[in-house]
Amino acid sequence: MSSTPEHRSGFACFVGRPNAGKSTLTNALVGTKVAITSSKPQTTRHAIRGIVHRPDAQLVIIDTPGLHRPRTLLGERLNDIVHSTWAEVDVVGFCVPADEKIGPGDRFIATELRKVARRAPVLGVVTKTDLVSPDRVAEQLVALQELMDFAELIPVSAVDGFQVNTVADLLVGRLPEGPQLYPDGDLTDEPEQTLVAELIREAALEGVRDELPHSIAVTVEEMHPREGREDLVDVYALVYVERPSQKGIILGHKGERLKQVGATARRHIEALLGSKVYLDLHIKVAKDWQRDPKQLRRLGF
Repeated sequence: MSSTPEHRSGFACFVGRPNAGKSTLTNALVGTKVAITSSKPQTTRHAIRGIVHRPDAQLVIIDTPGLHRPRTLLGERLNDIVHSTWAEVDVVGFCVPADEKIGPGDRFIATELRKVARRAPVLGVVTKTDLVSPDRVAEQLVALQELMDFAELIPVSAVDGFQVNTVADLLVGRLPEGPQLYPDGDLTDEPEQTLVAELIREAALEGVRDELPHSIAVTVEEMHPREGREDLVDVYALVYVERPSQKGIILGHKGERLKQVGATARRHIEALLGSKVYLDLHIKVAKDWQRDPKQLRRLGF
């Protein structure tokens, strides 16, 4: 009889209303910047997977957009991504931030999740515990418990590392036995161009804070090593906005803001690719792209 401990592998996802700390927790578990994080809700557009490698397990985290009541075609597509992801995972973490009262958005998600709970265990996760007192965390755990039957309840802070490993253990414990699904060293199975586009979008969003909530999409038109130079990658990307006035907002005074966006994005892309990067950024107006099926398809939704 073999005494080798069994190896587990499988898929998990975090759900929660927008800005509940799902991407930050994914990044803390994977140990690198895989999913983009922004102080803006609705930042994640693609189901980006982060891969946690352990001697005893391989946990693949699918980072879904926040679930919400949709108002545009883009909103409906984002919700479809969430539901199709739930159908494929072995365990779900329902994230609720410690610093905000549980509201109608959370109750809406709990109602949707009860349908999943028959098939996959759901863990209740109180995030951002570093922002509040221990008493407030305890209150939030009790409030979360009243929403639905959870397999486990756990408080966590991705920012200061509190209980991040415990969350990993709880997720891994609910995966089926199985071999590795991805090679060692892989942190995500998203094509590099998708990650590069997301890093540019993150930099653009941070630059414009409240002025342009979701009217930004990014496509990487070309990405290749420069001829004759092993250490330099040329990236040509387009930032799409919905109206000419928004173009001005991203450009900023004499193009200063766009320069800043480019510099920030380039730093992150160089860290991702491990080489020097020349980034060529242009802004294009695609009128009302969030409501137009043809444009949504072209922009990757």
